Amino acid sequence: MSRIEGKVAIVTGGTRGIGLAITQSLLARGAQVFVCSRTRPVVEDAVASLQKTHGQRIAGTVCDVGNHEQVRQMIGEARRSFGGLDILINNAGIGSFAPVEKMPVEDWRATIDTNLSGLFYCCHEAIPLMKERGGGYIINIGSLAGKNAFAGGAAYNASKFGLIGFSEALMQDVRYDHIRVSYVMPGSVNTRFGQSSPHDPANSWKLSPEDVATVVADLLEMDPRALASRVELRPSEPKK
Repeated sequence: MSRIEGKVAIVTGGTRGIGLAITQSLLARGAQVFVCSRTRPVVEDAVASLQKTHGQRIAGTVCDVGNHEQVRQMIGEARRSFGGLDILINNAGIGSFAPVEKMPVEDWRATIDTNLSGLFYCCHEAIPLMKERGGGYIINIGSLAGKNAFAGGAAYNASKFGLIGFSEALMQDVRYDHIRVSYVMPGSVNTRFGQSSPHDPANSWKLSPEDVATVVADLLEMDPRALASRVELRPSEPKK
């Protein structure tokens, strides 16, 4: 029996790309999954499509994770839908890329609010629910950009470097509450995140969203005595 079966999970940004692949993987293993996205039609379409196969084990709502009140309401709705919370996958993220002097202040704020403050808001609201259930698992989806800075990436790099520090501290905060914390750092993934088409043959060398979803599922399946706190995942044969 899967350790995921019967668990309640939230996947932020769970309606497309890596988040959708994770949602599908958890549903396939018997979880009840609550997803969120910033756009109502996107959430409604994804939930309706997934319900055709998984029935009422999938639900979702609109939420901008960079807004604490929206996160509070989203997690409350997940609790009302499924009765509690066991797993939190912090996947929602955005990217803004420009030299520091040319980056609009609004883009900086949006990147940090979504990628870093959103991480805090979701964990802040989710941890009490996990404690009520006797434990849980938090997996934060980071990036190799959290250890490898690049020109034009100041906002995105800062948010992903911050995710690592946050995850490491959080792990030590909650480990004796039987809550495990891991973070996954993918390299190039073939999604629309970088504004390119996943169907472009030029992107065939990249990781697929399903590769990241497999790592997440494998972490959740590990015996609770073990913790793989950090996973780096990269294309095996990157484009030269």
